[in-house]
Amino acid sequence: MTGSPPAPKSRFLILHDYGMGGAWWWVHARSPREILETFAEVEVVDSPEAIDWADQDLDEVDIDEPTMPPGLDGLRAKRDAQRGRPGFGALADRSIVHLRRRWDGDGDEPATYLMEVGSDGRRLRQVELSDDGTALKSGPDDWPFNPPVVDLFDPEWADMEIHPAEFEAAWLEARHVGSEQ
Repeated sequence: MTGSPPAPKSRFLILHDYGMGGAWWWVHARSPREILETFAEVEVVDSPEAIDWADQDLDEVDIDEPTMPPGLDGLRAKRDAQRGRPGFGALADRSIVHLRRRWDGDGDEPATYLMEVGSDGRRLRQVELSDDGTALKSGPDDWPFNPPVVDLFDPEWADMEIHPAEFEAAWLEARHVGSEQ
């Protein structure tokens, strides 16, 4: 008995958004999920405006090819390294995830961030808990950029998950980032 033939491939536009810009490719794959399972820190873009814009000279690759163009090769290697680790994909396929992350670097004051993240890895709401006890809440209207900040397949994020009630309690206690109180 033979298995069913593999699903046909379609052409998908993918983006690795690094905040102030991004790298784009066309990838032939069986599904958007296959792309997300194969490449770290990418999103499948399906807006008509982006697809019209992308009908330019972007690298076009088949997901099954052994070599990828520069940039995409590193994102595949990163995903390959994550795949066998506990927690890989544990947060994928969720519509909303709540996370706690400590941040001590890049010239910012140390703080703990509680984030509500959508299925695309973008923040929906955030509470910044400073070491001095200050709690500030913010949302997309407060941020000049809102690229995906969480790769929901990355196993490192699985240990940072918190209960939604913990996030909501912090949200209710925090003051809005623009308020004076």
